[in-house]
Amino acid sequence: GHARARFGPFEVVDAATVRMAGDVDSATPREFAAMLAAYPGLRRLEMIDCPGSLDEAANLTLARAIRRQGMETVVPAGGSVRSGAVELWLAGVKRSAAADAEFGVHSWADETGREARDYPASDPVHAEYLGYYREMGMDDASARAFYAMTNATPFDAVTYLTRDDMARYVALN
Repeated sequence: GHARARFGPFEVVDAATVRMAGDVDSATPREFAAMLAAYPGLRRLEMIDCPGSLDEAANLTLARAIRRQGMETVVPAGGSVRSGAVELWLAGVKRSAAADAEFGVHSWADETGREARDYPASDPVHAEYLGYYREMGMDDASARAFYAMTNATPFDAVTYLTRDDMARYVALN
């Protein structure tokens, strides 16, 4: 077969499908845009092994681009999405996951090492995350519950969730 096109962590499988493996960094939104320019029919994002993001702003930019493109996000059998990659999976207009798919969550931390729990509940930083979850279709109660659940695990640890755990917070297809 011919070589598959690669754009950062993305590998184009066919006209409709792209696989993702690897971290999101500051260049990833540009790589995603270049990929869509070359392959405008992409509609399915298969998330194979996605550890998260090295740049939170870039991660949210990418997530919103996934949503704008009308992509379905899929964690296939054996797939793992962790940390900021969970936000990317949430961006799918449809979301699905294999029975053995793994979702790893933990608190965010800022560049000084302070975590979500180190900020007062009134701090606007929380509203940014809650707003994103609502933008991706969670109702307010689900957004708050999901955010609290992720932040209950320290940044340097991971809590693993199943597809069924995720379905308590967000609609799956």
